[in-house]
Amino acid sequence: MISRRMMLAGLLAGAAFPAVAEVMDSSPRPVTRGGKSAAPAPGAARGPVDAEALIEKARLGGSVAFVVMDARTGAVLESRAPTLPMPPASVAKTVTSLFALEKLGPSHRFATRVLATGPVQGGVVQGDLVLAGGGDPTLQTDQLGDLVARLAKAGLKGATGRFLYWEGALPTLRGIAADQPEHVGYNAAISGLNLNFNRAYFEWKKVDGQWRTTVDARGERFVPAVGMVRVDVAERDAPLFTYAPGRVEAWTVASAALGKGGSRWLPVRDPGAYVAEVFRTLARAQGIRLEPGERVAALPAGAELGRVDSAPLTEVLRDMLRFSTNLTAECVGLTASGLTTLEASGRAMSDWVAARFGVRFDLHDHSGLGGQSRVTAAGMAQMLQQAEAGGRGLKAILRDVGLKDDKGEVIKGSKVKVLAKSGTLNFVSGLAGHVVPPAPGRELVFAIFTGDPGRRDAVPVALREEPEGGKAWTTRARRLQGQLINRWAGAYA
Repeated sequence: MISRRMMLAGLLAGAAFPAVAEVMDSSPRPVTRGGKSAAPAPGAARGPVDAEALIEKARLGGSVAFVVMDARTGAVLESRAPTLPMPPASVAKTVTSLFALEKLGPSHRFATRVLATGPVQGGVVQGDLVLAGGGDPTLQTDQLGDLVARLAKAGLKGATGRFLYWEGALPTLRGIAADQPEHVGYNAAISGLNLNFNRAYFEWKKVDGQWRTTVDARGERFVPAVGMVRVDVAERDAPLFTYAPGRVEAWTVASAALGKGGSRWLPVRDPGAYVAEVFRTLARAQGIRLEPGERVAALPAGAELGRVDSAPLTEVLRDMLRFSTNLTAECVGLTASGLTTLEASGRAMSDWVAARFGVRFDLHDHSGLGGQSRVTAAGMAQMLQQAEAGGRGLKAILRDVGLKDDKGEVIKGSKVKVLAKSGTLNFVSGLAGHVVPPAPGRELVFAIFTGDPGRRDAVPVALREEPEGGKAWTTRARRLQGQLINRWAGAYA
């Protein structure tokens, strides 16, 4: 299992903030059931929802769309621009989760295996040793280190032949979205072999007036050095990073940004070679001698010597929804579709949503990182409601984001649960899920999307990690989401 600290550490490379806009239409005020005043859910605001006033106060620009419905019947209680196509950002991961659960099953596990193409004699493989990836997006260095330790304990010492690695279980892609900066870790490379969310740990400190940099693939118990990624400090103010691909992925970083010392995770663009190097380094530390890894296009036949299995898919998805890991979404979605490009796989998932829920989405990936995907608030709410009503929903694995007050703070002690998935890109924010009040209250399903794509597209690619005004815009969007949900809980739940 992945430790929570490692999961969070893997996300230190950055959280995405990229987008939409179109015309707004009006929102009706809610009518209480039976013409009588309904008691608000504990912790919820009293009084009617004045959505237009809240939206005007948020000063977001672009478009705001939402739908809230009765979770049991699917009846729409209130909506605004319900069929307006909007970028989903990471809310798309709810679609990917439902898609993967149906196609792969909740108990599916990803396997990373070590194979021998010949017999083992005296601890030495009489042939090639093969590291075979199964598309596991959650593999961590400590798991790989433990696998090597088990092999060494079993007596493995090396191989007479080559050390091969195979990453063909999934397509090899240099990144998820082309319109993101090179250095951001959330735009991960994809492969059948993945490690540490395809990030390497870059650390720097100034000693006697000189910069010292190191790159490693650290876990909690293993800290193998990495030679295929090099970072040099350049005496400049900007750009922050430059990158040059090759057998050694060469980075430079601006000295003006470094202070006296620090660290961050940087993306690795050739994950198969990265995993193979780390495996070989760990093996050498355990007395297992291997030649440098060689990539192979076809998986050789061989006997299994050891393996690492991921957690069951349900647990993988729970962590994906909580930490919003883009690599996990893309690996899970590609595995579920069996296709070789994100475009084709996203299209297949869109077709599945239409067939399964009668909803039309236009999805181009599985994480929502790309700016082309579009969904509707009505479609998202309908999908979540139907999935839950059919006993195949996501409530059990969605995070409780809490009922919030008008300042955006979680209301302590509230018995209302807001089980939801958020999504944030530059000047795009979404939230969709379930409002679950204490019995006998009425459960709600909702979807909220806000976005200003013109503003997003105007940001130069190099500045899209943290564009000017992005954080303030996102804060206002999230406050609006909390205000709407609070009032829906009071008026309808």
